[in-house]
Formats: sequence, C-alpha cells, structure tokens
Amino acid sequence: MQANIQHPELKFRTAAVESLSAKVAAKLQQRFGDDAISATIDYDFPVFTVKSDIVIDVLDFLYHDSELAFQFLTTLAATHFPENKGAEFGIMYQLHNLPTNERIRIKTFVPLEKPHVRTATTLFAAANWMERQEYDFYGVIFDGHPNLKRILNMDEMNYFPMRKEYALEDAQREDKDNSFFGR
Repeated sequence: MQANIQHPELKFRTAAVESLSAKVAAKLQQRFGDDAISATIDYDFPVFTVKSDIVIDVLDFLYHDSELAFQFLTTLAATHFPENKGAEFGIMYQLHNLPTNERIRIKTFVPLEKPHVRTATTLFAAANWMERQEYDFYGVIFDGHPNLKRILNMDEMNYFPMRKEYALEDAQREDKDNSFFGR
C-alpha cells in the first residue's frame, strides 16, 4: 500500500492520528493486499483508497475487527471527477469508532460507464438514504440496495444534476458582467 501524508504543514495533526492511520493501513494491507491502494492523511483524517469491488468487504472488516470497531457510518458522499478517465466517480465513506472517538475515511472510484458499487445497507441502516441521495444526484448505482430510487428530485428527471456534464450558466445571458465574479 502506498503511503502518502498530505498537508504536513498543518499543526493540528497529532501522533494519535498518524498512529491510527498506520494501524489501519497495516491491517488493510495484511487482509486485502494490493486491493488496498493507498493510505493518506488529509487534514486530521486517515484516508484509505480501495478498489471498488472490495469496498463493502473493507467496511465489513473495519466494522467487525475487535480492535478497530468502526461501527458508525457518519456520512457517505459521491463526487464527480470528469477528468479522471475510467474512475470518474469517487465514493467516500466516513466511519467513526464511538468508544475511542476515532474517525477514518474509505474512498473508492468507479467509471462513468459502469457506476456500480455494492450497497452498504447490509452493514449500516443509515446508508439507505445516503445512497439514495448519491444515486439521485450522481447516478451511482448501489447494487443490492433495498429501495434505490430518487429521494430529493422528481422521479421524472432523466439526468443527474450534480454531474459536471452541464454548463454552469446560460451562455446566452447578457445581463451579467463576469468581472464581478472574479472571472
């Protein structure tokens, strides 16, 4: 697993965060080998990137490992990186070990042509609405989800509004001076 510590100038990084990152990275490397792609620290969060086909196995391992016990899903979010060909969608799971108050992030990437990842609802009931939101906005399909349908947008929408596929503004507008907006 490639280790990369980002933002070394930040003063709030603690030895505890670095120790947690090293401990989790070692366990993931031992259990999943090269499918655990990288370990970094972004600000005060250890971040682990894994292959998309094992992400739920990784979450299950982190949940059931008695020493790690990351049994609370704080948030789940998707992001569209259109310039990242073959891995356009990033999905991030933020996990929390409540007794030790430790938090980590798990990231995976899927291609635009097949934006599928297995559902986390089998581990975390809270993933239900979070996954529906990411499907609604980005079109990421969570295989095995018990009720994957739009949650915030109208069912009639035939596009995913948070994808970076559309112009930010109407190019025909004449009532706006871009210099006011730093452009």
